Amino acid sequence: MTPLTELIIKSGEAHRVLSARQLERLLGGSDARRYGQVNRALKTGELLKVRRGLYVLADVYRKQPLHPFVLAQQLFPGSYVSAETALGYHGWIPEAVYTIVSVKHGGKSVDYTHPHFGDIAFRRMTVNPGYFLQAVTRHELLQQACLIAEPARALLDLVYLRKLPWQGLDYLVHGLRIDESLLHKVTDLEFTKLKHVYKGKRQHMFIDELQKSLG
Repeated sequence: MTPLTELIIKSGEAHRVLSARQLERLLGGSDARRYGQVNRALKTGELLKVRRGLYVLADVYRKQPLHPFVLAQQLFPGSYVSAETALGYHGWIPEAVYTIVSVKHGGKSVDYTHPHFGDIAFRRMTVNPGYFLQAVTRHELLQQACLIAEPARALLDLVYLRKLPWQGLDYLVHGLRIDESLLHKVTDLEFTKLKHVYKGKRQHMFIDELQKSLG
């Protein structure tokens, strides 16, 4: 085990995504010394580079593997997992989702690919001020925290991101393959709260038509 790996474990930070600055505080010393220690840990595979300036310990040195949803949130703090990824997580759609879709507030949309952690698509969303995290819930995955959209919010985020018009309940049930009984579980209060989130007429019309179709 390299000295850097030992330091990270002893510091209690083995479960975290670590920035270059955090490693600098842990290691101290000269830039050359720190560079050498980080490179050595990378070459042995004990440390994995997430992107420039961000690192994680390999799973074998962690109490729990790093969940990709947790990684997505740590790459862009304040973001949350949504759209088809959240729908799949909640069991609303049957298909496996291989690219994690995460929503962030502001900035540009970004596609992230890592040989170890897979693909994460960060999508920018503009909503009414103060409502970005409406109907978004904190979840514990492998003893790590992350934010995931509730099913109805994930569906409306999908409508926003794909610019989907209302195409009838049949499209949701047969096109997106959502179990109709799950749609009936969404309350009128939840729909009302979601109307506060979005600025666009498309999302408001979608909510209104969905409510009518569900009776």
